[in-house]
Amino acid sequence: MRRTIPAYSGVIIVMAMLITACSGGNAASGGASGTAAPSGPPVEIKWYCCLGTGDDKTQLPIEAKVVDDFNKSQTHIKLVFDHVAYSGARAAFATRIASGTPPDVVGPVGVGGAEAFRGQWLDLKDLIAKNKTDLSVYGQGAVDFYKVAGQGQIGIPFAVYPSELYFQKDMFDEAGLSYPPQKYGDKYKMPDGSMVDWNYDTLRQIAMKLTVDANGKDATQAGFDPKHIVQYGFEPQRDDLRGMGAYFGAGKLASDDNKTVQIPDGWAYGWKWVYDGMHKDHFIMTNQVYQSTSFNGGGYAFNSGIVVSEELSRWLFLWVTFLGAIVALKEGAHLGTDFLQYLLGPASKTLLNSYSAFPARTADQADFFTGLQAQKTDKGKPVYPPTVDWQAAVDGIKYADNPNFEAWMPAYNKSLDLLTQYLTRWTSNPGLDMDQEINTLKTKLQAVWDKG
Repeated sequence: MRRTIPAYSGVIIVMAMLITACSGGNAASGGASGTAAPSGPPVEIKWYCCLGTGDDKTQLPIEAKVVDDFNKSQTHIKLVFDHVAYSGARAAFATRIASGTPPDVVGPVGVGGAEAFRGQWLDLKDLIAKNKTDLSVYGQGAVDFYKVAGQGQIGIPFAVYPSELYFQKDMFDEAGLSYPPQKYGDKYKMPDGSMVDWNYDTLRQIAMKLTVDANGKDATQAGFDPKHIVQYGFEPQRDDLRGMGAYFGAGKLASDDNKTVQIPDGWAYGWKWVYDGMHKDHFIMTNQVYQSTSFNGGGYAFNSGIVVSEELSRWLFLWVTFLGAIVALKEGAHLGTDFLQYLLGPASKTLLNSYSAFPARTADQADFFTGLQAQKTDKGKPVYPPTVDWQAAVDGIKYADNPNFEAWMPAYNKSLDLLTQYLTRWTSNPGLDMDQEINTLKTKLQAVWDKG
């Protein structure tokens, strides 16, 4: 079986609303929604942070300014920034919901954080229609990403973090190999001149040629010494088994009944492909090598300069998550909608810059890349070469993995712990029967889910 390599396995970050009722609230709306502002004292709206990013000391003053600017822009809402450090934010948020006093706006938070509160989000369809929100300013893939079966349109796109294959051009040049394709559907030129599909079978062949031992032999040659590798040809993103699997096909662990574990075929294939790449073909680092100082690259193997290519979600370089959420007020979501629209409109560029986030609004994307291209190092040198093809990131948005690999599953945190254990096991131990390993993982996950 051959799998096409996607250049996108990332997440669309959205603004969304919670279904849970909130205290306070005045049915009239105004400000950003364009209707008359209500009379009387302003209604307090709370913006909760930080289930995702937003907790950095450089970001907090910017968020405070967004709050101040919004409060100065109108008189019917008093916006309050409710900050909880990331380490305790999820527990504190759960407590607020359970106590009946949830915040009104929540963010930043990624897909995993949002799925931890599955079922709380409001279908925005009616509010989108009422406020005449133009969703055509976003890529259709970004909009559809948060159109969830049984729940509706639970979010409006705000930012995205696509993933791509990064590679060291000079190492390809040294090996006399063609660069990977820059456009979806393009063929790859092999050393013998033949044109082949750019898929994981092709990647394996090229990555083995780019993996070199201390004697200068690559992993395809006789006499190659896997115990003394000085250059690796490929590095998968390995922080989450689900994410690793998603590069081989979209999927989720929970079956439609939300009770039964399923292992997507693409994930099983991908896990075995990576495992063989580590312990059989040797073009991927084992966990022991990955954790070593020489190859770790300050936490990112590609930065070591001795890993030729790596699949990365862009947040590892630049992107972060932002999911704004708003609780439906007892008498309507009107006032919260005003701030939601403010975040999506006047405040969006300020927050996107603070979070180093790629805008979901297509009209803003060119300026974002211009800003990246203008970045300089401390020594005044360009951070990025002038030849970077940013279009690959844009083109990948329509291929967002849906369902996303961080989709809800029972016993979420306990399941993540088990997945982490198996990630370490598989990346550390050669000689395992991966079919048996995957079946055992499935059985153990089901036991965790059944126990609750």
